[in-house]
Amino acid sequence: MRGKNPQNRRKQAERRGRLAEWLAVLFLLLKGHRILALRHRNRFGEVDIIARKGDLIVLVEVKARASERLGVDAVSHDSQRRIRAAGDAWLSRRSDAHRLSIRCDIVVVLPGRWPQHFKDAF
Repeated sequence: MRGKNPQNRRKQAERRGRLAEWLAVLFLLLKGHRILALRHRNRFGEVDIIARKGDLIVLVEVKARASERLGVDAVSHDSQRRIRAAGDAWLSRRSDAHRLSIRCDIVVVLPGRWPQHFKDAF
């Protein structure tokens, strides 16, 4: 990537991130989740994927990285706090919020492999 200007690198990283999100969506659908929102953003933060399986709402952060460890480590404590806050705000607007549980997961999309799903990651 040397020699490319920062704007091109940023665009390429954004495209890679969007592709990783779609791969994570397909992966979660295959695991029986229903996708409720993609790239949900509110004043508290952003959640890459909001999915549901039964009475469980899953807030999913997606990372495209070369290894599982790099993907999990890329979700900082500040990011975790913003994801939780954005998810809580989203959930508070649902009429059935009182009977739903919430969980925060990480899906790491690895080159040439199935995505890795870390349940209850934070």
